[in-house]
Amino acid sequence: MPQSRRIPEATVARLPIYQRLLLELVRSGTRTVSSEQLAQMAKVNASKVRKDLSFLGSFGTRGSGYDAEYLLTQIDRELGLDGDWPVAIVGIGNLGRALANAPGFTSRGFRVAALFDVEPTLVGTRVRGVPIRHFDEFETAVAGDPPAIGVIATPPSDAQHVADRMVRAGIRAILNFASRVLTVPAGVLLRDVDLSIELQVISFHLSHLGDLADNVTPLPPSATAPAPAPVADPVEVASAEQ
Repeated sequence: MPQSRRIPEATVARLPIYQRLLLELVRSGTRTVSSEQLAQMAKVNASKVRKDLSFLGSFGTRGSGYDAEYLLTQIDRELGLDGDWPVAIVGIGNLGRALANAPGFTSRGFRVAALFDVEPTLVGTRVRGVPIRHFDEFETAVAGDPPAIGVIATPPSDAQHVADRMVRAGIRAILNFASRVLTVPAGVLLRDVDLSIELQVISFHLSHLGDLADNVTPLPPSATAPAPAPVADPVEVASAEQ
């Protein structure tokens, strides 16, 4: 059989955005969507949307657009959201507890299967019905329901040790929220979510807002239209974020 076409990383990064937008559209009753509509909502150009979706197959109709529900199903399949992905979270402080309660960890194929910490006051308690075990029991506890994804929400000083034990336990995908660069063997997928780096990027843009303003000619008051009243979004979207 011919090998499937490799999807570029940039496209993979945009597929969850399309997925979220399509989920909103389907829930609101939209049946078809054009590449131009999807591009406007995703803040990219239409040709990029068409190219991204072409990696999934040919199912758009010229002049009619895409069947929104069918396109959502195809993106779900490509993202693996039609599977079962047990998740183990290590570190149940404020961040770890928030992650365990986040809709993205309890929907669309993801399932919080195990929670771990070393704090005696936390061990034995539950989050959404899942017991918090001591990290000393990690290998034994995950043997019965091997996690597909390990999440590290520990202090940075503990993160590498936790990652090493996850790898030894057979976990092949790690999502790291600790502010530390980790080392994992080849064949283990590691994704870092460093909130401090994101804040630094935001601070860069904030500090350069003046540079942008210096190059913009303000409109006279009469030419400035009043801002529209905010409209509440009626659709609650299950997140995988973020």
